[in-house]
Amino acid sequence: MMPLLDVIRRYWMQVSAFTLVTITALSLWPLATLPDVPGSDKLHHYLAYAALMFPAALRRPRNWLWIAMFFFTWSGAIELIQPYVNRYGEWLDLAANAAGLFSGMLLVLLVNRIASVPTIKQRFPRL
Repeated sequence: MMPLLDVIRRYWMQVSAFTLVTITALSLWPLATLPDVPGSDKLHHYLAYAALMFPAALRRPRNWLWIAMFFFTWSGAIELIQPYVNRYGEWLDLAANAAGLFSGMLLVLLVNRIASVPTIKQRFPRL
C-alpha cells in the first residue's frame, strides 16, 4: 500500500487534474436519461469528490486548503451549468460534493495515522 501512496504523493497534480477533467466531462455530458448504475446520485458525487481531494490532501502542498476551495467552487459552477446541457443541477449535489471533499481530507488523516504505526517487525526487529 505504501508504494501506491508514494506514487499518488509524487504525481498528485496529474492525478487530481485527470480526476477533475473526468468529473467535469461526466457531469456536463448531455444525456437523454441518466445511466442505470448501482448506488444513488448523491453517493456518486460524494465518492467522486472524495477521490478528487485525496491526492492533494495526501501531498499537502503549501496552499492545499485553497485547492479544496477551488474544487468546491468548481463543483458549484458545474451545478449551475448543468441545466444548460440537459442535466439537473441540485443543491444537494453540491452538499454531497462538499462532504466528499471533507471526507477525502479525513481519509488522508486516517491513512497517515495507519501508515505511521510501526509494524511488529519494525517494533521488534529480533523476532
